[in-house]
Amino acid sequence: MTGAETIAAVATAPGAGGIGIVRVSGAAAGRIACTLLGRAPTPRHAHLAALHDARGELLDRGLLLFFPAPHSYTGEDVLELQVHGGPVLLDLLLRRVHALGARPARPGEFSQRAFLNGKLDLAQAEAVADVIAAGSEAALRAAQRSLFGAFSVRVQALQTQLTAARVQIEAALDFPDEELELLADPALARTMDALQAALASLLEQAHRGLRLARGLEVVLVGVPNAGKSSLLNALAGDDRAIVTSIPGTTRDVLHAELALDGIRLQVADTAGLRAARDAIEREGIRRALDAVARADLVLLVTRAADWPRDLALLRGQAGTLPPLLLVLNKADLDGSTPAVHEDLDGLPGVAVSARTGAGLELLRAELRGRAGIGEGADSAFSARERHVEALQRAAADVADACAQVRRSGTDGMAELAAESLRRAQRTLDELTGVHSSEDLLGSIFSSFCIGK
Repeated sequence: MTGAETIAAVATAPGAGGIGIVRVSGAAAGRIACTLLGRAPTPRHAHLAALHDARGELLDRGLLLFFPAPHSYTGEDVLELQVHGGPVLLDLLLRRVHALGARPARPGEFSQRAFLNGKLDLAQAEAVADVIAAGSEAALRAAQRSLFGAFSVRVQALQTQLTAARVQIEAALDFPDEELELLADPALARTMDALQAALASLLEQAHRGLRLARGLEVVLVGVPNAGKSSLLNALAGDDRAIVTSIPGTTRDVLHAELALDGIRLQVADTAGLRAARDAIEREGIRRALDAVARADLVLLVTRAADWPRDLALLRGQAGTLPPLLLVLNKADLDGSTPAVHEDLDGLPGVAVSARTGAGLELLRAELRGRAGIGEGADSAFSARERHVEALQRAAADVADACAQVRRSGTDGMAELAAESLRRAQRTLDELTGVHSSEDLLGSIFSSFCIGK
């Protein structure tokens, strides 16, 4: 990739009175640096430079830094200009750089070049965008861990385990007379079990990373006047939803984004569940059930004496449910003590009072745990939908291979198991970009900011 056309873009735009950065990458970066500085720059040294336009008029005094290839972010010659001021100055400086031989960078092109030059793998490159887009401290730290390679290291460890399993299985192909004996080896069974366990663990962590990146999708459901809107307002710390004693006040889905102890929650307050009395209420309940189907977590807001009835109502109307947490609201009226309940018909629950705030910290702790915060938070990494989907495909292929190995009395068993493991390895290669199509790369990097 080194030697490709030179690109330039504003990497960081300043706030009022702040510092802006123009970044240049490519074969012409060194020549542009010499022209702007008036001499050859010392690599990785900050030079105070008077930056002029083509007519020799001073644009600004700022810092010029030059990073020769391959010791730079992109692996190419890179020039960074740090200047004062706002968008007008940055635009003038960018025009000057373009006139000296650089073209405007496409979105994500700097990170794409870093990937193509082996400075980052694909998962790390995606984490650059996740760092920028992080909506909470927890999401930021998770994205940084992915950027520094935590996710990629786990994928590489899985590849090593897959290779070990393939070696054992493909030995059966090389020695067909001993195929059944080799496939029945207890050591192979242990290897396959360990591989499945490692994949399941990584998939679960990827799900958590995805929730951290996008925010936990939480839906509040319950019968009218259960206190759903009051609970939303209590969690938000202000009046996001209208609260009255009149049943059916909430007729549509009300969405709110909350920052809760370093995590992002996308919370939806919904219409009360009951037999609809008119077309508007029917539509409100339909939308509530649609929100439930898409949720990461459903909070059934009910009362201590009513939860069996309300749970049966929800199950009857919604069918298959996402993970569910019972919130036994109005503990102050029921005379109950705020507490966590481990088993309410097999479900966890928390007794709270949205009105007084009692027990809300217990609920927040539950939400933190569901979002991936709490135990294991120091090792969380960011992930994307495509990562989860790829891991699911790899897990399915490994499960197929395990099934083939267990049915080792059937002809062609080794061939089928080996092919399943080869598919799993190719799928994992997609995560880090060992084998990636141009369409995939274009889709990923086009979502980045220009200048990254």
